[in-house]
Amino acid sequence: MPSPQVGAAVCEAIRTQVARLGLSIGDEPSWAAVQLSEKTDPFSKESSLIATWRGSARYGTATFFADGRVFAEYQVLQPHPRLAGQFVEAVQVWGTPDALRGDVVLMEMPA
Repeated sequence: MPSPQVGAAVCEAIRTQVARLGLSIGDEPSWAAVQLSEKTDPFSKESSLIATWRGSARYGTATFFADGRVFAEYQVLQPHPRLAGQFVEAVQVWGTPDALRGDVVLMEMPA
């Protein structure tokens, strides 16, 4: 299981990706609100820990792989502040806890 510090770092990286867009999701996600489960990869047979955020305005998951890598995605659900017609569906962060990178998931707003 990831330490609370690692969980908090992933949550902070998610909020940082949102802030880089000029948006805010407040104090979401919170590591204290996460639900944890274990999943075994059918091919590698390695176990990963899945962190899930549910029950608030947004949904998100983080997968903590056996080799120390993490991949997380968290909903933003807001119009992009600078790209007309684009909607920020979510942000993603990945890497190791000490070197997380991120990206945005955009979708075109319906006309």
